[in-house]
Amino acid sequence: MALLRLASIPLFASLPEAEITHLEKTLADEQVPEGEVLFHEGHRDDKFYVLLEGQVDVVKSLGRSEERVLGIGHEGSLLGEMSLFSRDGCHTASVRALTPLHLLRVTRSELDDLLHRQPQLSYEIVRLLSQRLEESENIAIHDLKEKNRRLKKAYNQLRLAQDQIIEKEKLEKELEITRNIQKSILPESLPEVPGYEFGALMIPARYVGGDFYTFFKLPDDKWGIVVGDVSDKGVPASLFMALSYSLVRAEAMRGNSPVKALLKVNEHLLQMNSSCMFVTLVYGILDPENGDFHFARAAHPAPLLIDKKGNKEFIAMTSAQPLGVFETPPIDEKVIQVKPGSTLLLFSDGINETVNDQGVEFGYDSIHKVVAVNRGISAQDLCNELWNAVQSHGSGQLQQDDFTTFVIKRANR
Repeated sequence: MALLRLASIPLFASLPEAEITHLEKTLADEQVPEGEVLFHEGHRDDKFYVLLEGQVDVVKSLGRSEERVLGIGHEGSLLGEMSLFSRDGCHTASVRALTPLHLLRVTRSELDDLLHRQPQLSYEIVRLLSQRLEESENIAIHDLKEKNRRLKKAYNQLRLAQDQIIEKEKLEKELEITRNIQKSILPESLPEVPGYEFGALMIPARYVGGDFYTFFKLPDDKWGIVVGDVSDKGVPASLFMALSYSLVRAEAMRGNSPVKALLKVNEHLLQMNSSCMFVTLVYGILDPENGDFHFARAAHPAPLLIDKKGNKEFIAMTSAQPLGVFETPPIDEKVIQVKPGSTLLLFSDGINETVNDQGVEFGYDSIHKVVAVNRGISAQDLCNELWNAVQSHGSGQLQQDDFTTFVIKRANR
């Protein structure tokens, strides 16, 4: 060991050359491999080391989740000396070899002998301990500042999350109110017409939807029946739905024919619609006396008519356009007859366009099959069977579109 190596260490720098020579001859050298722990936090010891070669890290909570490194020790560092001057003699941190180490070991008895021979060394030890205390305080202050910063950040995140929860609760409350308003728009009961049975079911894909249905009594004991589907879903669609619903009822109650009523609704929507939304509609007038159903269709799925034997009756359809887009959209118009024992379905595309996991749509044929197989059940139960069949076809996937159907069954007589 070179004389300069020991003499250059601050603790021993003030010692006479003869004392340094004596220490070089009497103090033991130790070689420690990389990764070995020299001291364990909380353990007692009767020695300390002078680091001649290599690097160590000083660690709190070694091996635990809260482990953190307090500092790195280099050549010339003293390791474990604080325990010799503490009341309980325990180490306040662990020391681990980052590289192979060359150490000089100083036992408690050797330190006592040195202080007896060189009492002035006690001043250097006090200075060293004061320096270590200051460093420890600085580390503690730094840790506290860092923890305070993290706590502040966590508090701000918590406050932001709380604000988001409050806003979410407000939004959910507003959606609940919107849902209740939308439900209040729909009829609370179905028509009671001798010789006929009615059923209806609407299930929105989101909390609120854009589908709707309605009916109203007209002069000469006739009935107006409407099924509509607004583009998009959610709150915007529900607002546009309420507007379309009100307009079609108003124009229908004026005594307008189905075609004229839809064209008037289109005029109003063009004046009010700045959101580029549109609505598809079927509006028909049912004459219970003879079963005639005179309807107009604005790009909506065509009605499905099933006779008493379960056969689908062909209804020739022409092209049509939704309302709220063009000034003079083509409107499809037909008169069909709901004969005794027949079933007429009006529905939205949330039924026929529901796809399974292979991308296959439910389609008109599946609707026909459900109706044909369930001809003997009530109109309302038929609505429920359709919903179950669509859900089964969708293989439990998230509902993508609003589901709406209106069923008219004529008694078999």
